[in-house]
Amino acid sequence: MKLGLVGCGFMGDALLSATLARQVFAPDDVLVAEINDERCESVRQRYGVRTTSDLVQAVDEGDLVIFAVKPQEFDRTAHRVEGRFRRDQTIMSIMAGVPIRKIATMLSHAAIVRVMPNTPAAIGQGVSVWTATPEVDDPARATIANVLAAMGHEVHVDDEKYLDMATALSGSGPGFVFLLLEAFIDAGVHVGFKRDVAELLALQTFIGSAKYAEATGKHPAALRNEVTSPGGTTAAGLIALESAGIRGAIIEAIEAAYERSRELGA
Repeated sequence: MKLGLVGCGFMGDALLSATLARQVFAPDDVLVAEINDERCESVRQRYGVRTTSDLVQAVDEGDLVIFAVKPQEFDRTAHRVEGRFRRDQTIMSIMAGVPIRKIATMLSHAAIVRVMPNTPAAIGQGVSVWTATPEVDDPARATIANVLAAMGHEVHVDDEKYLDMATALSGSGPGFVFLLLEAFIDAGVHVGFKRDVAELLALQTFIGSAKYAEATGKHPAALRNEVTSPGGTTAAGLIALESAGIRGAIIEAIEAAYERSRELGA
């Protein structure tokens, strides 16, 4: 299968790197369309794929055409290739907030996959939530699953409404986690650690805790109870966190991101 990749920014590059490393695509079967000449040269040198500034060429050659441009650039991009898609082609979008109905209307094509990836995909630790229109056949769906699995985990949903939820939880989620990580580091410095030591301790605490939760399969509340001794240090810290309303604040943050995603899609 030949891939036409339209745009090669952060997420496009992550997808390209992961799928080539896991041999989902061969370099000769990939054509990247990128308007920035320096970016074209960089991608060509690093991955050995073909590049072009001609969007139409990438669309015409690809069996799978992935749109990885910024959402605000889609209208301009779509006008250049509207009506050029063959019935046997599949369009995949990783553009946040651009609904399937808009993609289908502006490109005059029905076989569309919409994906919400997240930034850890750049190191193969991402999670991508996706849905597809009925016109995307089983072989194409299998290819999509392989493409997304190369970047980490892939989760198929049967209704596009879940993409807005995924945008808030797993798409925006890394930003919320990084804020918490930053706060942990600052707290470590505040109580007396050198910053590099605080960074190491905080980062490994996040990584280790997540991996431990994954390995045990236990409910987070059960894991929290395991480290909360009566009258101990963890109990004291948890009381402070609950008093500050951290649980409610996180829920409100994800709800706010969800509502914003719905607004952008509308």
